[in-house]
Amino acid sequence: MILGNDPVLLTPGPLTTSPATRQAMLRDWGSWDAAFNRITQSVCADLVDIVHGGQAYVCVPMQGSGTFAVEAALGSLVPADACVLVANNGAYCERMLRILERLGIAHVALPLAEDQPVSADMIEAAFAREARITHVGLVHLETSAGLLNPLDQIAAVCLRQGKRLIVDAMSSFGALPIDLRLGGIDALVSASGKCLEGVPGLGFVIVRRALLEASGGRARSLALDLYDQYQYMRETTRWRFTPPTHVVAALRAALDQFQAEGGQPARGARYEQHCAVLVREMRRLGFVPFLPPEHQAPAIVTFHAPRDPAWQFDAFYQAVRAEGYVLYPGKLTRGETFRVGCIGAIDVNEIHNVVAAIGRAIDSLGWRV
Repeated sequence: MILGNDPVLLTPGPLTTSPATRQAMLRDWGSWDAAFNRITQSVCADLVDIVHGGQAYVCVPMQGSGTFAVEAALGSLVPADACVLVANNGAYCERMLRILERLGIAHVALPLAEDQPVSADMIEAAFAREARITHVGLVHLETSAGLLNPLDQIAAVCLRQGKRLIVDAMSSFGALPIDLRLGGIDALVSASGKCLEGVPGLGFVIVRRALLEASGGRARSLALDLYDQYQYMRETTRWRFTPPTHVVAALRAALDQFQAEGGQPARGARYEQHCAVLVREMRRLGFVPFLPPEHQAPAIVTFHAPRDPAWQFDAFYQAVRAEGYVLYPGKLTRGETFRVGCIGAIDVNEIHNVVAAIGRAIDSLGWRV
């Protein structure tokens, strides 16, 4: 699928995009132009449809990375007297806790190991211990290790217990099935540069319309005020502040390709194939995945680094980069690891090729796996 001599990004975003997606950024758009505003409206409508939000949910786009949208959701939707439970099994859960701390929102951390998914029973037990909990902040797919947390089960507990659930679905949206019709999810946050295979620069929050409309005046930030963004766009069809026009146009093209591929089921199946081939072929080289198969999500795989005393990620990165592939370091707090992404506008041939490139890199460096 890749054209030209650019490296293939096997990372969790930014990722390798298709020529058609990049082509969409070659035109300039006026931020008040009616045609551009129609693109924004169509993008938002399609994003809600992907997760079956219907009329009960609305999509609010926000300028910036996915973290901007997470902060916008927490800062706009959580009342001053609330308390948020966050299951912490990775770097992005930790980031959510830091956002809550900066915003002055009461929170409770549920500490877990980086290879331990939270369970619905753990969440329910935390409710019993801490009666002050009103909200749950959940990272669906913790990309620091590729760990999948059980969204449906946790949403069911929140629904039964009357708790609000805000989900960071950054690396799962579009790849894994998420159905808002099941109930329990109040807000879902993701971004353009992940499994939708757009470019970075746009986050979005899909939120219950009634909840959002009750949140006016609550936001702790001017720029990250979800309600004001929603209200202004509803009244004018325009963004409040300068929009990332080229990013929106690229996402429109990426969504067209997403739909042509077969939507979430087809996108998810392609990534599942990438993940299975990657794990199998890396094992043949001697690399051991950090997570057991039952906890592994198909977006990115973390591998233990070779135990060779000469191991250095930077040298490994440069050797693989010279072969045409960009990898990510591990984000774990313990142990030496590195990560290989399974997402992006690539096919399974690129997975075979990157494993071969990794093998050559290890040989050239003289390391034992």
